[in-house]
Amino acid sequence: MLIVGINGSPNRDGNTVFLLQEALAVAEKAGAETKLLHVKEILDDLESPFCELCSSPCDGSCAEGNKLGEAFELLKQADGVLMGSPVYFGTVSSQLKAFWDKTRVLRREKALLNVVGGGITVAGARFGGQETTLRALHDMMLVQGMTIVGDGYVDYDCGHQGACAQRPAQNDENGIKRARILAQRVVEVAKATMSLRKP
Repeated sequence: MLIVGINGSPNRDGNTVFLLQEALAVAEKAGAETKLLHVKEILDDLESPFCELCSSPCDGSCAEGNKLGEAFELLKQADGVLMGSPVYFGTVSSQLKAFWDKTRVLRREKALLNVVGGGITVAGARFGGQETTLRALHDMMLVQGMTIVGDGYVDYDCGHQGACAQRPAQNDENGIKRARILAQRVVEVAKATMSLRKP
């Protein structure tokens, strides 16, 4: 089983990455292989970081021989995805949106259909747009046909939409706890739905 974390923050070592690493550590403990993608580094490798609808249907030419293509190959193998973003003006970062727009070719291939997804967000305030950002993450994943789960697990409670935290994330005990619970749920549902994904 492969669980992929997607860091939608422009920072490689910020609050979003911290929470993703906490979540991925739980997935590893449960027996999954994990990988972490940094979307800014992937976009920096491209001539144009934005989807320009150069072909319809998408032929994926922008992902040939570069970090974007490597990221797509990894996502094609994923059983679960933990997608994280800081809150920027009540929604996801521009880097994450630009990266996800480029995944049109994965949608055409149904590569993420039935892959289990969960969202992690962090903002500067306790009520700083985390839930609207989670909704945006969920909408992005639903368009790929992914199975969305929240941060509920049988040993805890039924949870909410996903893991929400306030920066500094390493001081937010509740945010850390919810990220860990979310990872358990993603792994649990990914195990239960293995037969629904492409071999």
